[in-house]
Amino acid sequence: MIVVVGAGVVGLTCAVRLAEAGHAVRVVAREPPPATNSAVAAAVWFPYLAAPLGRVTAWATRTHDALVALAAGEPESGVVVRELVSYARGPVEEPAWSGAVGGFRRLGAGELAPGYADGWMARVPVVESPRHLPWLVERLERAGGSIQVEPRGVASLAAAGAGAELVVHCSGLGARELAGDASVVPVRGQVVLVDNPGLERVVLDEGDPAGPTYVIPRRDDCVLGGTAEPGATSLEPDAATTESILARAARLVPEIATARVRTVRVGLRPARPAVRLELERPREGPPVIHCYGHGGSGFTLAWGCAEDVVSLAEAASA
Repeated sequence: MIVVVGAGVVGLTCAVRLAEAGHAVRVVAREPPPATNSAVAAAVWFPYLAAPLGRVTAWATRTHDALVALAAGEPESGVVVRELVSYARGPVEEPAWSGAVGGFRRLGAGELAPGYADGWMARVPVVESPRHLPWLVERLERAGGSIQVEPRGVASLAAAGAGAELVVHCSGLGARELAGDASVVPVRGQVVLVDNPGLERVVLDEGDPAGPTYVIPRRDDCVLGGTAEPGATSLEPDAATTESILARAARLVPEIATARVRTVRVGLRPARPAVRLELERPREGPPVIHCYGHGGSGFTLAWGCAEDVVSLAEAASA
């Protein structure tokens, strides 16, 4: 038996890959998937707040390919490939991962929105979390895995893995306690969900002084953002921030100005100086594969990281 701690997108994806590789898998988590930070995420494929660059690019590339395949073959997974347009106020370099995506090109002068000097576009997966998380749960259960919700959380990784052969640790911010890792810090993100007025294209302005600004259309709504507040922990929506997000999004995509607001959500990204993905053999309890610290890139890195977790699981039993 392998115990996966954490039911966000990283934990669920690791559990699916492990179960489909023939392992008996049980996910243990404080919250069910719809109550995790992953459920709040805008979830466009876009490496953000994650390092180191080389490993992140490799994980993101493999995840991109997995998500594109899901979009083509399993639409019920909630993955849709859309055009993403990124505007910049000054000259910008091509992203390090530009070769991993389809249709990447620089924007011409006539394609730039007013007030912008540079930009690029590409085709990237958008993962609709309200569909994708339940789909992952169903896929896990079809492979024989299960989910156990422990509202009080787990006392320790050793306790969570009692009787198991391996623990896969995907607790996100919980790693501060479970792994004693003070380098994991919350980065607060607030988003506004509005009716989709017929938009198809993701639009982004990373350089907005007020915070990362984006409009991400989904089948049922649009996700507008956002904020990136290191160290902030409040999960209560801030009214002034909501107004700022709506104003910024409307400047970026004018059609949003009259869209009806559905709800406001807040999540805490689990940021770390570098993603931790490694095998540890602690003094007590079974071996542990740590897989946390994905920042704002959980959906962007999940499938690539899960492949490495499966490989490490095989090494742990060797």
